Amino acid sequence: MLSFICLTAILVALFPLTDTDIWWHLACSREWVVTWTPVREPVVNVHEYFQAVTGFVYGLGGAPLLVFAKSLLWGLVFWLFLRPCYKTLSWLVTVCFAILLFVFRYQFEIRPVVFSLVFLGLYWNLLEKVFDSAWAMKKKMMVSLLVLLVQWLWCKCQGLYILGPLFAFYVLVSRVKCWWRSPWIAFVIAMFLMPLLHAEGLRLFLYPFGLLDRLLGLTESASIFASEIAENRSPFKILLAGESVGTSALVILMSLAGIAISLRSSFKYRFCLLVVSVLALTAERNFVLFLPVFIYSVVVVTAGVNLWIKRMTAHGRQVVWGILCAALMFVAGLWCRSLTTYDCSMISYQRVPVLAAQWMSMHPHLGRLFNDDRAGGYLAFINPADSTYIDGRFILKSADFFQQYLNFAENPQEFVTHAQIHNIDRAVLPLRYYARWEKLINSLIQSGRWTCVYNDEYFAVLDRVN
Repeated sequence: MLSFICLTAILVALFPLTDTDIWWHLACSREWVVTWTPVREPVVNVHEYFQAVTGFVYGLGGAPLLVFAKSLLWGLVFWLFLRPCYKTLSWLVTVCFAILLFVFRYQFEIRPVVFSLVFLGLYWNLLEKVFDSAWAMKKKMMVSLLVLLVQWLWCKCQGLYILGPLFAFYVLVSRVKCWWRSPWIAFVIAMFLMPLLHAEGLRLFLYPFGLLDRLLGLTESASIFASEIAENRSPFKILLAGESVGTSALVILMSLAGIAISLRSSFKYRFCLLVVSVLALTAERNFVLFLPVFIYSVVVVTAGVNLWIKRMTAHGRQVVWGILCAALMFVAGLWCRSLTTYDCSMISYQRVPVLAAQWMSMHPHLGRLFNDDRAGGYLAFINPADSTYIDGRFILKSADFFQQYLNFAENPQEFVTHAQIHNIDRAVLPLRYYARWEKLINSLIQSGRWTCVYNDEYFAVLDRVN
């Protein structure tokens, strides 16, 4: 049954590269990429190893191989988190969770967070053994060295590496009496200090604090990032905006259920469930941190009713299996139908300017480029000779710059003035997906000073008339 959940995760994750950030990651795997607009200093490439791995995989087999690799990684994530409780899984619970994975399948993207979840899943299985007094010291030392190596690698995969030592500290406190006197406290401290062994040293060590500020908007300067970046919005805000109503409502209900379970139950790691539940309510992008922990927690908490489920299955086997088969066939049908909308390129034409970038490479311009943030990474990867205005690395930009960038959508005249000052003579903007630029596009064309030189179903390219 554990294999069935993992296989489900692998299959439902087989969809094109919808997360646009992967393209600037791939561009940076080739060489460090910067936009022509100001960048906040100092710059720490905390994703370097993630970029190196994804760039290598993309070089071997392009987007299809990268999609297949990320599907395997998501299957591995759920295998790692559910492995400690796989014996308590029943078919009924397994099918329910498989359907849940299908509902949230578009959360399973190729992002640095999947590496973080793999590493955290390793700790999920190994750290209790390190602090277990019954385990041989030789094995403990070998595992602890492996964990330190993984932590060192994690520091250059994503800023969430701080979750590793925090989780280790939580396990130590919950497993060892008088933990402050335990020699293993030195091991946990060593995990916290792993960033200092990299060239960036102190800057890498402090990176998670800036990341937390940007995600939660703890300071006034960071609030713009927490409120305006789509993935950083709370599911409450998304629900009130009328976007993804069903999934947002389900995220809220599951997160509240996670909080209730963590407060009312006494299973281990309940504090972890509480933390990720709160994170999921804070920002949409944190839901992938919540989901594997939530599924594990539900399986553990409901272990006592498994005997009842098995007895029910034994007495009403035909009815139960009929319901399970019908549910699985329905979900499988929806999944197969979704595959027909993909092509072999495994690139989402709706989200990145595939055809527009091809046209732009054959029709160069003399001035500077203005682009939507979601298109920036793809343009930098496909056409590195044409420096971009902005991409998804918002942490490199100041809040004032990002506020000005967003104002262009509502105040076209500000963009006209900005374009003249900075010699911007080309703009590539989305027409459909996150299309906040309709007002700007229409105003530029109506002014007669800009003309639409290319457009397809999803993107438009405008050039300034000299």
